[in-house]
Amino acid sequence: MRSRFASPKLMLLLLHMSLYWFSTQPALELPASKIVDVPLAQTGEGIAECELLKWYVQEGDYVEDFQPLCEVQSDKATIEITSRYKGKISNILYVPGDIVKVGETLLKILVDESTFPSGIPCDSENAKSPDTDQTLVNESVFTTVIDDSDNGKLIDSDPGKGRQTGVSSTPAVRSLAKQHGIDITEICGTGKDGRILKEDVLNFSVKKGIIKNPSTVLQSDSGEQLQGAEGYNCNVATKSYRPSEDRTLPLRGFQRAMVKSMSLAAKVPHFHYVDEINCDALVELKTSFQKNNPYPDVKYTFLPILIKSLSMALSKYPFMNSCFKEDALEVILKGSHNVGIAMATSHGLVVPNIKNVQSLSIMEITKELARLQQLASNNKLTSEDICGGTITLSNIGAIGGKFGSPLINLPEVSIIAVGRIQKVPRFADNGNVYPASLVNVNIGADHRVLDGATVARFCNEWKQLIENPELLTLHLK
Repeated sequence: MRSRFASPKLMLLLLHMSLYWFSTQPALELPASKIVDVPLAQTGEGIAECELLKWYVQEGDYVEDFQPLCEVQSDKATIEITSRYKGKISNILYVPGDIVKVGETLLKILVDESTFPSGIPCDSENAKSPDTDQTLVNESVFTTVIDDSDNGKLIDSDPGKGRQTGVSSTPAVRSLAKQHGIDITEICGTGKDGRILKEDVLNFSVKKGIIKNPSTVLQSDSGEQLQGAEGYNCNVATKSYRPSEDRTLPLRGFQRAMVKSMSLAAKVPHFHYVDEINCDALVELKTSFQKNNPYPDVKYTFLPILIKSLSMALSKYPFMNSCFKEDALEVILKGSHNVGIAMATSHGLVVPNIKNVQSLSIMEITKELARLQQLASNNKLTSEDICGGTITLSNIGAIGGKFGSPLINLPEVSIIAVGRIQKVPRFADNGNVYPASLVNVNIGADHRVLDGATVARFCNEWKQLIENPELLTLHLK
């Protein structure tokens, strides 16, 4: 009797079942994709938040490892945030102009699990460890289901996570809502899957009486990408407005930093010492440098000579180049002369510093100053350029003005404002009148560390070097 398993039909059926099993099994073992939260990392010591300046990517873009994602600005520098992953941009949570706290999620990237770095917990692992300190988790991972029936729509397994729960919209739409002071979570979206469109924001604005004609807003925004809220800038002339109009502008970037630093500086007991310095010899020296300049790309100014002579005076009076630790009642005498130069830029006041001036020549100071000025004008200064200053020089005379009463740039203990060089009449010892090139200097000092006699003696030393620049050669090392 022939076995029933030898039936050709049965064997064919078993073969088809086997083929089906082997053809579907690899699909079940395909690595699942994951949504990775990309947070704002710590960009420097003591920095708690940054302003988002611009995005280099948009939702739907594919990014590579170390590809720039966005540019942010702290109160110290401008930083590029790069991607640690290769994948697709799933969701952008902030728009340019937003203030983002360190650790908050900037955007989400869809990453293939096969390329996902090990050791970073996913949702299920987090659920098993409820006691995990969430403040130490820099990147949270969310499993994503890909629904083939809906063109690969991404379904976040944790939709409640994010800055705006349950809201689906583009950064441009969120920026538009922010411009009109609207909470976007109150708007019902008419787009696919409840996505909020620009028209939804405008219609909501009309209902609330915020705007009257949405078409004018649509026309003004056509073809333009919204770049976030307008910020305050005291160095740029603004458009003329009717006197009756009040405008509220948020402080951004370096302006926010100035609020903090000057508020702290105002609590320090200051005193100011004012003197005038004859710059006749300095003018002649600068003219000679420029006339016999072997470097056509280098432009000589008075400032590098002032900086070098300042460093030489600091060597004799080290307390001027110190910082004060109030909690320990200690003064730290700084070994390096890192001279900060106050610069007014279109982005606000910034104070980069020239490192180790005591070891630099006037030519090297000139080149470093030009480098910092170029970076400052392009808003590209790094934290290294800004941090570590030991004394500050503010050349207000480059803009105008005879005097200035500067506030200390903490934790430094002294700051110097230099006015405009003026040609004024002066009397010689024999009574004759002669023209003199004079500049006024105003030294602001921390009276907890420095006294008037120390500042006066320091200024006399600096003044002697400026009025007799040939003395600089005696102290060069």
